[in-house]
Parts: sequence; structure tokens; C-alpha cells
Amino acid sequence: MPNMPNSLAPPHLERLLIKQTQSALFPMNPSYYQTFEDLGFSADFRLVGFPEDYISQQSEQANQALASMKELESGAIANPDEGRMVGHYWLRNSSLAPSAEISDAITHTLTRVKECAQRVREGTLASPNGPFTDLLVIGIGGSALGPQFVGKALSKSSGDDLRAHFFDNTDPDGIDFTLSQIGESLSTTLVLVISKSGGTPETRNGMIEAQHAFKNKGLDFSKHAIAVTGDNSKLHQVAQEEKWLDFFPMWDWVGGRTSETAAVGLLPAALQGFDIDLLLQGASEMDQLTRSQDTLRNPAMMLALAWFHLSGGKGTKDMVILPYKDRLELFAKYLQQLIMESLGKEKDLSGQVVNQGIAVYGNKGSTDQHAYVQQLREGIPNFFATFIEVLKYREGTEVPVDAEGMTSGDYLHGFFLGTRDALLEKDRQSITLTINEVNPYSVGMLIALYERAVGFYAALVGINAYHQPGVEAGKKAAAKVLNVRKEVTDWLSQNPSTPVSAAELAQKLGMEEQCDWIYKILESLCANVPARYSRVKSDHPLNDLFHTSE
Repeated sequence: MPNMPNSLAPPHLERLLIKQTQSALFPMNPSYYQTFEDLGFSADFRLVGFPEDYISQQSEQANQALASMKELESGAIANPDEGRMVGHYWLRNSSLAPSAEISDAITHTLTRVKECAQRVREGTLASPNGPFTDLLVIGIGGSALGPQFVGKALSKSSGDDLRAHFFDNTDPDGIDFTLSQIGESLSTTLVLVISKSGGTPETRNGMIEAQHAFKNKGLDFSKHAIAVTGDNSKLHQVAQEEKWLDFFPMWDWVGGRTSETAAVGLLPAALQGFDIDLLLQGASEMDQLTRSQDTLRNPAMMLALAWFHLSGGKGTKDMVILPYKDRLELFAKYLQQLIMESLGKEKDLSGQVVNQGIAVYGNKGSTDQHAYVQQLREGIPNFFATFIEVLKYREGTEVPVDAEGMTSGDYLHGFFLGTRDALLEKDRQSITLTINEVNPYSVGMLIALYERAVGFYAALVGINAYHQPGVEAGKKAAAKVLNVRKEVTDWLSQNPSTPVSAAELAQKLGMEEQCDWIYKILESLCANVPARYSRVKSDHPLNDLFHTSE
């Protein structure tokens, strides 16, 4: 067996070395270490480097954030730009909802989600070709990132009830690859189309691509499809007209990035065979914990205050997510949307330009040690790290991998502690979150923890965390590009075999300001429809001529 590298001490020695190093750099305030045995969770903020009495100095702001959150949970308009309530916390405790109508809708939908999954499991809801074997989720943003994270985290080694696949983009090659993975199982594939408005272009395109694939196989798409969308949306109308299998609601008081505990996330999870009651319980109990008025017993408030301190309340440092567990590999990707779409705002609630936000990235440990930890330790100190530790290594028997009897899990644990120590030696701050194991309960806890931390931080800096005007701006710009593309193709069709440069065509169309778009559109046309569009090289690519073929 290979010998253990000299640089990696056994876990008990690692702890001693780290304790010695930490005491030299930061005052190790034990009150910054929170443990919650009933939840199987702990949060360690001792390496954040809080100034002395920082938490007490921030008590007024923390109390205001707690009060704002209480108003939000009571049904106040917490998204003023869109005039909406924000109710994702009600999803795991419907008794908190501000009206019986909303409470009943949550309870009824959850019951129907379970019934649908049970019917699929029993085979009473099946395809015309037999029981469903696969699940294709068509959605983007919060309609895909949450289900993907949960699916990866909770996937069963014995195989999920349905094998999950995703159309989460409008990339045709990606769509083709996913269809190739489904293969002959398309005939027994259940499709969830998820879009609140029903008009999201990427989701609409994915639906049309799926319909085309089903039709090519002689399959009736409507007998495989379920819609998750707003009541009476475009998608809901299509589902009704074509008599799809079912429909589950999305409500305007639940944003996409906080919809994992709504039908958006619960239905895919239930169909894969995951215990959604346990997931909801974990989220609910974390919600209850993070309502605490005691900051030092409220991990979500401590997270928000740590972010505020470490980023100067202005997002001056990036957040690096380092989960030491393969199952949590997609957690950073999920948090990118939750945090960056919520906190990345140009203006505060008073309309002043503040350009808020915190950049988030990460992968998994110890893979990250062989990627970007080199820069984290020795490069620009423009980040803080969040380590996520999972105590339980695996379900099966441990296998010794060296002469000292260490296991792969011992090494992973050593790499976690060693990396944290290596960063600390260079005065790089970190937070550590620890869960006992990855299961539906702990995943629900993590989701709820970060949802509330985002809400608290938004209150601390005075922004609306629940809208996304920047996303809408991108959608509007994309629509303009598509309109220009139509103008370009129409002109080329009307002037066959007439070579023209991008600059000349922009002038002819009266779109000089869109010259760069036109050049990229012409380039795209030649790459994707070479039988119709041709390119004539010139002295410089930007001066190349384009035309339709005879």
C-alpha cells in the first residue's frame, strides 16, 4: 500500500496543528462556534476574523433585519418593485401563510405531488408503452438548478425511481446529447415542463424540441407531459388544449430561485423516489432555528453578518463554496443563482445606485485543491471561503488505503482541514458548516439556511432580494437580436447572390449601431446553414462578404 504523504498528518494531529495556527492569527472566540445537535448541524465562524464586540455592535441592524423578515413571513409586500408577497417559507409550514386560501393551496399541491409520484411508482400513471422509467425536466434557472442540485445530492446507489435528465438551456447540441442519453427509453419518459410564465424562451424551445423528438419516434407527447406553471399561463393553456397528463401550480409569491420546496423542486424529487417530507422537515426546522432573536444561536444571521463584514457590505470579496462531498458538487452552482440573482442589484430600496452583490463560485473538495486553491492561498486575497464538511464518509465498510490504516474518507477529511489551515496561514478567512450526512433532511436544512441568510443580508444593505431586473434586461436585448436576425435573413433572401459586408448591410438596414450584431449573425448563418449562406474572405474578417447561395 502507498505511504501517506508526509504533508498529511493523521486527523488528530491535523486538529492540533490547526488549533495552534488559528490561535496565533485570530482570537478563537468559542461563542462563534454554533452546534445544534437536534439538527445534526454546526456552524463555525471563529475563522471569520470578526473584530472584538462586532456582533454586539451590529445588534441594531440585526434586529431590524429580523423585524423585516417577520413582516415578510406575515405576508407584507416584500418585493415592492413587483408589488408581491414573498412566501417560500410558507411552503414548509403552511400554517404561517397569511390566508386560508394560500395555506390550502400549499397543502393541496403537496398532497397532489405525493399522489402523482405514488401513481407513477405503482404504474397506474404510465406511458402508453409501459411504466415510466425516465424523467426529462425542461426548465432553466430556478426551474432546473434546484432540482439538479437535489437530484445529485440524493441520488440513490441502488438507482432512482426515475432516471433524471434535463433540458436546461436552448443549446441544440446539448439537447441532442441529452436525447442520446435517454435513447430508446424516450417511449417511457415522463416530461416535466417548468415555467412560471409559460413564455420563457429557453423552456419553450426545449418543449418544442422534445415534442419534435417524440413525434419522430411516433410518440404522443401529451401522454408523457406534465406542466408546472402559473395558473392560466401560456403553458397552462397549451397543457389544457393538448390534454397533458397533469398540471401543478407556480405562484407569483414564490420566486424561481426559492422554489425548490414548491412543486418545481418537490415533484422531480418525489418522482425520483426521494423523501420530500424529510426534506421539508429539514427546511422547516432550519426556518424555526433561524427565527431566533439571539444572533449567536442564529446561523443564518451569523452568515449574513459574516458576509457583511468580509465583503465590507459592498461585495468586495467573492464567496468560494468548498463542499467536501461529491454529492454536494452542484451546491455552489445552485447558490450562484440564489445569492447572485438576489443580491446583485444596481439600486437600493430608496432608488440610490449602490451596485451590490457577492460573486459566488466553487466546485468540490478535494478536487479544488488541484484547481484554484493555489491562487486562493497565494494570489489576490479577494475572497472568503465556506467549507462544508460532511461527517459520515459512506454507507459501506471503510477500506484502508495505506500502511497506517487510513481510509479514503480520512484523506478527504485531512485535505479539508489541511486546506483550511493552509488558507488561514495566509490570513484568508473562512466559515465552516458541518452536517452529519447528506440526506433529504440535511439538504432541506442547507436550502433554508441560505435562503434566509440571503434575506437577512439584503435587509442589512437595504436592497430588494426578490426581483431580477438585470435578467429581464438580458431577455429584452436577446429579443432585439432575434429581430435583427430576421431583418438580416429577409434582406439576404430578397437580394440573392449579392455579396455584402456586415458594415454595408448595417447601413442598408439603417442599423449602424447594430453592426457588430449583424456581423455575428452573418457568421452564425454561414456556420449553421452552409448550404444557403456563403462567406467570401477579404483582407480582414470584419470586411468579409456574405451572400445567399444560388
